[in-house]
Amino acid sequence: ILEALVANWFKEDGAAVAKDEIICELETDKINVELIAEASGILHIIVQPGETVPIGTLIATLEEGEIAQTTPSQATTEKVEESTPVTTATSAEKQTSQPPVNPAARQKAEELGINLQEVSGSGRAGRVILDDVIAHEKKTEPQVKTEETKVAAVETETAVDGRPVTRQAMTPIRQRIAARLLQARQQTAMLTTFNEADMSWVKKVRSRHQEHFIAKHGIKLGMMSFFVKACVEALKTYPAVNARIDGTDIVYHQYYDIGIAVGTKRGLVVPVLRDADQLTFAEIEQQIADLAAKAQARKLTLADLEGGTFTISNGGVYGSMLSTPIINPPQCGVLGMHSIKDRPVVIDGEIVIRPIMNLALSYDHRLIDGSESVGFLKLIKEYIEDPSELFLEL
Repeated sequence: ILEALVANWFKEDGAAVAKDEIICELETDKINVELIAEASGILHIIVQPGETVPIGTLIATLEEGEIAQTTPSQATTEKVEESTPVTTATSAEKQTSQPPVNPAARQKAEELGINLQEVSGSGRAGRVILDDVIAHEKKTEPQVKTEETKVAAVETETAVDGRPVTRQAMTPIRQRIAARLLQARQQTAMLTTFNEADMSWVKKVRSRHQEHFIAKHGIKLGMMSFFVKACVEALKTYPAVNARIDGTDIVYHQYYDIGIAVGTKRGLVVPVLRDADQLTFAEIEQQIADLAAKAQARKLTLADLEGGTFTISNGGVYGSMLSTPIINPPQCGVLGMHSIKDRPVVIDGEIVIRPIMNLALSYDHRLIDGSESVGFLKLIKEYIEDPSELFLEL
């Protein structure tokens, strides 16, 4: 991470701040970070919302001391108004009484066109959380919100050759996604091989044991844990797929950190399951659920995202039948899962209907030979269709 966007200040310049109070939200190309006051005092803002600065830049100072009721000076108020777009005569007044807001709640409010001043916070110290915004949305007339959102969109439109367009700055995370996808295409010799798996056994196991699994572990048994287990075992057989290129060297990872692609409203993120070979089915499902929740709430940390050795992407949750997933550099492989469809297949000379999933493995041909990629994906197929080896550790 080289730079960060100052997304929002939860306190005004010159405002009193309590220790451990959230004062600012920073947005980077990977995650959002909330800054917490390390002491009580008076906040002096240097970098305004919407500005992007290099890492290490001083964005504010905190004058330590006892919290007192303070009023920002006229000069401070003018500075804030000049650097912040003002759309109504009372916007500055509203900003003064702005309650602390959870980032996920703020994003949801912006999407729905909800004025956060009208939302009652139920979080710590009256902080507005996502549930508060959702509850408020149910009480608001849909047509009013639609009109407000429509007006906001019109204000961003400009004319090009007489045709209406809307120009919007890419967020840091979208810029990062674009750069990494382009890097994967330009700096790797990426190819994709395909296969298909009969999901009958997995569906039968989930149906038969789901209720007991939930009762014992408190979480559903999903598809992903089977594929994580299958990938780990296949990676042990084909270590090149779990490796990376470093200059003229090949680095073979002796551990299995599996990235799980998670789609969010802000873009795709890939949190990592650490030491996946040591996790049980229940632990895999729980960690995936926890990471997905953190991703949606924009609470992922750098530690959650760094260092994966292989990635699994499930386009099937969106209805994808077949795709070519793109490698997540410096990794050399990514498995693409897809939707399950009942299809006629020939088994023992007879046509039967089976639930089939298309599988895709994109790999860096500089490191992984075609025979290795085919063998790896074939092994995934075998583990999914008859996973007895996964359970018996054969």
